[in-house]
Amino acid sequence: MAAATSREIEAVWRALSGNQSTAGWHSIELLATGSCRVRAARHSPGNEEAVLVGFSKTRIAPSSQLPQGRGFRMERAALGDVGGTHQWLSIVRQPAGSLELFAAVASDICGLISSIESLSEDVVYQRLLGRVRGWQEFMRRGTEGLSAEAELGLVGEIHVLRDLLDEGMPLFTAVEGWKGPLDGLHDFRLGSGAMEVKSTLAVEGFPIRIASLDQLDDAQCSPLHLCALRFAQDGAGVSLPDLVTQMRERLEHDSAALGMFERALDHVGYLDMHADSYTRRFSVIEVRLHLVNGDFPRLTPCGVPPAVRRASYDLDLGLVPAGKDDLAAVLAQLGAV
Repeated sequence: MAAATSREIEAVWRALSGNQSTAGWHSIELLATGSCRVRAARHSPGNEEAVLVGFSKTRIAPSSQLPQGRGFRMERAALGDVGGTHQWLSIVRQPAGSLELFAAVASDICGLISSIESLSEDVVYQRLLGRVRGWQEFMRRGTEGLSAEAELGLVGEIHVLRDLLDEGMPLFTAVEGWKGPLDGLHDFRLGSGAMEVKSTLAVEGFPIRIASLDQLDDAQCSPLHLCALRFAQDGAGVSLPDLVTQMRERLEHDSAALGMFERALDHVGYLDMHADSYTRRFSVIEVRLHLVNGDFPRLTPCGVPPAVRRASYDLDLGLVPAGKDDLAAVLAQLGAV
């Protein structure tokens, strides 16, 4: 069944607008795919426009744990006999939210569920929550996507996440250790230590940007490893949306890991609706792994005068002897595998 357009959904809401005499949900089915159902609805007495998504098996979280934000709210819904044995999730327009934009949200949700009908309900549920968070972030941030620098940084971190899985790290453990999108001091907390990821497109040297005095301070977290990736832009490479899709496919067998991955994307500002703007394709040219210890060049709080409270700086790894360990050895040192 084809997904409903925003105009079709608005027409359904108009048809339901006079149905206010009885309290509760009034709805019309928009989509039935696999075991999932989608209905356009209004709720009386408030008469708010809504989209209802029904799951036959998946356990829906309490309303307090569902994403909330500008434009619309998300909560569990009881439909009575109309809902059958399904559990229902409602996405309800807030009075201040644009009707036109909310109709686009509703149509997008129908398209999402229609496109992933072959996946398990748990995966569909996690993807739905991720898409709703994405729309809420879109309303908060506006129409701009990631900067070119942030795009490259996210590409590098997802590459490393993929490599961790290739080394045999459990899905949930690897994603749980990914702290970069959550504004962690280091991009990955693994085992007893951490790993910081830096990416560059530079052809000469190996310049990276260190964001703070604490970032390469192994006194705060040890052992600390630096993973630096040099990328080249070329047509044979992989785009950021391709990497996201590949990672979602790898995580689809662990709904908790997939949900955590989706939340990380939300926090960093990656939204599916911006995917078409990320056209650059990247190939990994070089990967360098360094143990950050007393011999490694860096600025730390203990290595600068007390009056220097904050600093960021550039470091050229091309002038630093390359580490001899591969990723498997680094993970063993961290006690992560």
